Amino acid sequence: MLLSILFVLAIDPTFQVPNSVEQGDTLRVTGNPAGETYAAFADKKLRLFAHPTGLAGLVPVPATLAPGQYPLKITSADGKVLFTQTIEVRDARFPIQNIATTSAMTSLKPAPGEVESIQTFLNHTGEERLWTEPLRAPTPECMNSPYGVQRYYHGKPSGNFHRGLDLRSPSGTPVKATAAGVVKIAHMWNYTGGTVGVDHGQGFTSMYLHLSKIAATEGATVQAGDIVGYVGSTGFATGPHLHWGLFVGGVAVNPRKWITVNACAESPARKPVARKKTAQKRVSGSKG
Repeated sequence: MLLSILFVLAIDPTFQVPNSVEQGDTLRVTGNPAGETYAAFADKKLRLFAHPTGLAGLVPVPATLAPGQYPLKITSADGKVLFTQTIEVRDARFPIQNIATTSAMTSLKPAPGEVESIQTFLNHTGEERLWTEPLRAPTPECMNSPYGVQRYYHGKPSGNFHRGLDLRSPSGTPVKATAAGVVKIAHMWNYTGGTVGVDHGQGFTSMYLHLSKIAATEGATVQAGDIVGYVGSTGFATGPHLHWGLFVGGVAVNPRKWITVNACAESPARKPVARKKTAQKRVSGSKG
């Protein structure tokens, strides 16, 4: 398991949580208190759910959260603080990626309801946990754009970061569900292109973007490995690839903290982008 549970645990008679994480990590919180219980961290308050050993829940560490120390608070339904632990968030040192966009890409705008539908999906928290581990990669190909990279367009900062992985998969490659869940989105949209969103339960969701064809149906239950679509280059994309994202409580987390995905061989280095601050590592790849 690659999640932050691997780090030294802060152990309490009631709760166990990692005390050191990295930007983009997923915190696992476990405990055995009685009654409805919540975990609050970095302006997010998420419910803990019944587990064979008590209660358990996932808590996201945003990629944009500045390195430092932050409190994690466990509270009861009436707001009583049951447990507090200081969590150290370490710098993930995300690289910078320059994307050469086309005029057709820059002119794309989200379709009416596109952004709202995706946000509603990400904010939903189902009661039942449908997923099991290990997760599976949706396609077998290598990664050519990692999670968390700071996006530059034609050498200029866009202010955006990459909320998933881009997998260098040929057009038409079957895309498979990373875990069991319920399909909540199966739609061909302007900006994200062919899009499938799967709710795995208890605030854990996955998304598959830029599909050439959608094979899933909204409302259908899928199992890990079921085909939900096919790789394409629809929407805001420079070429065929799969953008795969994992979300906890609506916050994008790093898929490579859940499973191993190998990076593609690096392309020849491009001319560095001029910046005032110290240069960061650069990567190349498809936009998604």
